[in-house]
Amino acid sequence: MYQLFIGNKNYSSWSLRPWLLATQLDIPFEEELVPFDEGGSWGKFRRFSPTGLVPCLVDGETTVWDSLAIAEYLYESFPRVWPQDRQARAWARSAAAEMHSGFSALRSQCSMNCGVTVALHEVSTALRKDLDRIEELWLQGLRRFGGPFLAGASFTAVDAFFAPVAIRLRGYQLSLGDEAMAYCERILALPGLQAWIADALRETWREHDHEAELEMYGSIVDDRRA
Repeated sequence: MYQLFIGNKNYSSWSLRPWLLATQLDIPFEEELVPFDEGGSWGKFRRFSPTGLVPCLVDGETTVWDSLAIAEYLYESFPRVWPQDRQARAWARSAAAEMHSGFSALRSQCSMNCGVTVALHEVSTALRKDLDRIEELWLQGLRRFGGPFLAGASFTAVDAFFAPVAIRLRGYQLSLGDEAMAYCERILALPGLQAWIADALRETWREHDHEAELEMYGSIVDDRRA
């Protein structure tokens, strides 16, 4: 069985993507949660991950690191990871890759934290640009492939890659248009994502750098964590 090494569920958006993908598609795996350390976790994570980062998938003698590489590795055994239609699959891969490498303002100004509601000091021009592009992508996928998911009727990897965005939209009180927000709510309602968030809320561990990012860009108005 696969072993999926992840970081704390409250913080680790990168870990969420393959975890949610495998969970929603009923791909069996053993969860190996390794908490972040204050000041950096590279040395500890290097015991299982060549990059010293999470997520990392171990399949017997094979180690796969990076969330996008993990999705592609799972696809080889579980074709439902990506859409069956070739055009939808090409679009979904492109959108997931854009999420994987882009949206730096959203990542830096709205770090993932599953258990808090934050009032941002401002929505910067760069952040607004990221939000506008996300909405454009979501509407393109929903309208072109018919929904209710981004690349058609079924949940696929592209939805998993945007799941942390849904958490950020809710947590930082950010809004898109009605159609995009309806998609956001569908993702937040997924059983797998609900389970992840519930686990995150039970975590008592806090890491200074992650918490400091919240205070840099906003003020916590509600903290639902244990």
